[in-house]
Amino acid sequence: MKQECPEMRILVPVDGSEHANRSVQFAGCLGTSLSRAPQEITLLRVITGRYMSSRLPYLDFRAEILKQSDVFTKFKQRYIETTIIPSMEKDELMLRHTGITSQITRQTADGDPAREIIRTAQEGKFTTIIMARRGLSELMGVLLGSVTNKVVLSAVGQTVYIVGQTVLEENKCPVPKILVPIDGSKYSLRGIEHAACLARELKKNIGSITLLRVINLAFYETRLLEGIDPEEETKKIFQEAQKTFTGISKTEGLVTTKMRVGRPAEEIMQEAEAGKYNLIIMGRKGRTALKNLILGGVSTTVIQRCMNPTIAIVSMK
Repeated sequence: MKQECPEMRILVPVDGSEHANRSVQFAGCLGTSLSRAPQEITLLRVITGRYMSSRLPYLDFRAEILKQSDVFTKFKQRYIETTIIPSMEKDELMLRHTGITSQITRQTADGDPAREIIRTAQEGKFTTIIMARRGLSELMGVLLGSVTNKVVLSAVGQTVYIVGQTVLEENKCPVPKILVPIDGSKYSLRGIEHAACLARELKKNIGSITLLRVINLAFYETRLLEGIDPEEETKKIFQEAQKTFTGISKTEGLVTTKMRVGRPAEEIMQEAEAGKYNLIIMGRKGRTALKNLILGGVSTTVIQRCMNPTIAIVSMK
């Protein structure tokens, strides 16, 4: 059965920073590479109390009554007109310069950034969220409640692209070399399915897809004692994964497989660096931020320590 690949509806949170510029640039690059243009690209700017309090330090922005006052309303409106709108107009212009012809909308929201991003994504039925990393360490990201971490852990049904520090290379869109770590689980299957959809949509704009299976050294002996040969098991996982790419016009030579033995996160990062991949696609297992910190979630570790490539985290519906 042919896999159904929905048209992309892309949400791009922006804040006027250099990091956000990378996510806008990536969204435009990805959108213009697809055979079917995105249905819509929405730029979202969340206004937080932190900015307001830095401009009016004598006011307590935790008080709900203040938010209804004339002072707050006038200051906020002026801030939107003089800062937010011009910044978002530049973002839209950047998208148009990449060749985007799809509908582009601009939205603003108040409150916690991660919560508003997720709410907007769910209510707008977006398939894709594109954000840029700020380079926080794994521990700092959890303790500070980084927006990216919160969005990745809270997304349901969306693929979250975390744009790497290397966006464009030789003026080519950052998707020709894709790495997909797999382990045979239903979570990694979602990553494989997303890679297959990209392969169908990107066509000539994609160079290669590598399926990587890391046999966890900690469980190698246990599997043997259970009567399971991890390497034979890996071959079966590869065979099942490759069926997902059936029917793609450029199948021959497009998908290759690699096997490594060791600690999954470390091996994925080593392969990513050695192969100079532009995009890593991973399924998310749905752990909380605290569990990821304690258990050393593979996707979390890769996100925090693999800085150059863009990483796509595919969540379950």
